[in-house]
Amino acid sequence: MRSAALILALLVIGCAAPSTPAPGPVLSTGRPALLSTDQLAEWQRRGDSLRVIDVRTDPFTYLKGHLPDAVYVNTETLRAAEGGTPMQVFAGQWYAQLFAKLGIRWDRPVVVYSAGETHNIDATFLAWLLASYGHPRVFLLDGGYFKWELEQKPIAKHYPKLAAAPPPPGAFRPATATVDDVRRAIERHDALLVDARPPDQFSGEAGAQMRRGHIPGAINHYWQNDLGQEGFGRVWKPVGDLRASYASQGITPGKRIILYCNSTTEASHVFFALSYLLGYPDVRIYTGAWTEWAERTDLPVEGPPAAGPAARQ
Repeated sequence: MRSAALILALLVIGCAAPSTPAPGPVLSTGRPALLSTDQLAEWQRRGDSLRVIDVRTDPFTYLKGHLPDAVYVNTETLRAAEGGTPMQVFAGQWYAQLFAKLGIRWDRPVVVYSAGETHNIDATFLAWLLASYGHPRVFLLDGGYFKWELEQKPIAKHYPKLAAAPPPPGAFRPATATVDDVRRAIERHDALLVDARPPDQFSGEAGAQMRRGHIPGAINHYWQNDLGQEGFGRVWKPVGDLRASYASQGITPGKRIILYCNSTTEASHVFFALSYLLGYPDVRIYTGAWTEWAERTDLPVEGPPAAGPAARQ
């Protein structure tokens, strides 16, 4: 009887023992990933160590309210003119200094968010830059600030107290393509060109550049087509839907793919879908973009008469 009572007592003590603390943020994803508003709220509630970056276009929206402990950076801080062509990617040293100044550490997760609507491309652009520097734990807040605020999650006005972080430990290796790479793709048909701009710009009906239209042979996959409506906001479509959408246009993982848009930001959104969410192995961004291509009159352009079915999707 005493043995049975002892066993029962041990079982009761074991059941009453404190449970193992909930794990902190994912240690490594290997590539950027989506993060739900609920998961981020839980990490912040627990006091997990991470860096949150606000990349909304208008800095005054940050002053009015932002996610707790979020630090602000404007997208235009992340690019500048090169050789006269505007909106180009910097050399790695610039980003190393900026990331250190923003307090971004390579041993802690980074969560990037934008407004969540038309400027989701700002968040994917920064995620792409961080991943290009080898950051192992980059997360994109699905639904952005709009979804966070709509769910009445905590909003702050105080600025975070930042301490400079060590510089990135690795090298800056963005998956980019040059204008010559694009020309070879046109001539040899050894890579698929994907235009991430709106259909009216692809077809040549709209656009601010000197010439309108698209690079010959390109397929139009508008970046916003990767988002779906959820309530009053927009979130990423399920992976299965994304895979089917790209496959229906012949954008499949066995092909070499070069993306472009107006200024890399839109292309970064499609890059996020193909490379990070779907795991496509060979995807690059032509960072000169349509801004460089349209200005150079020695490069061919397809306009409205050549716009195919892809432009109308």
